[in-house]
Amino acid sequence: MSTITTVMPVLRGADPERTTAPYENWRPPVIGVSLLVPVGSDSLVVADLCDLILMPTGSVHDGRNPSEAAHDVLRGAPEGLPLLRRVALACTQMRRRKVITHIWATAPMTREDVGALSYHDPRADVRVLPTMRILDELTQSGRLRVLVALQALATGETAYIEGGIVQPSTPPDLANE
Repeated sequence: MSTITTVMPVLRGADPERTTAPYENWRPPVIGVSLLVPVGSDSLVVADLCDLILMPTGSVHDGRNPSEAAHDVLRGAPEGLPLLRRVALACTQMRRRKVITHIWATAPMTREDVGALSYHDPRADVRVLPTMRILDELTQSGRLRVLVALQALATGETAYIEGGIVQPSTPPDLANE
């Protein structure tokens, strides 16, 4: 079997060992917010988008902080969402930009309060499902985020996930975003 080989031209002054530029952070980071909304002791609120189960999620636009953006993810609560605190921060380096997700927990809600909520995407329905079923249906990264966020909520800590690995502390430059 014959093979075809070509010789790559080397530009004058270029490093012959380096043929491509790294893809890290060519664009500004994408910053988002996800909500962990407990219902009772064994259920969570999820968004059901065409049979795809996901945590209620939204984006943080310029000039806003994550807690303000978290209030816009779910609407319809009579007195606003009862946000408690940020329980986790997840960072993932994608090919050309970093994706930073702030995970906020709310105070436990009742099923009646959840019935009045609507997701910011009109195609999705807000549902209350048992935590174990949600964990079965989420992707591996989604499952990690939910489990770490639940643990952080129980312990009173703020967890930090970098590239799918739980880190021992939150980096100081991301702690206040």
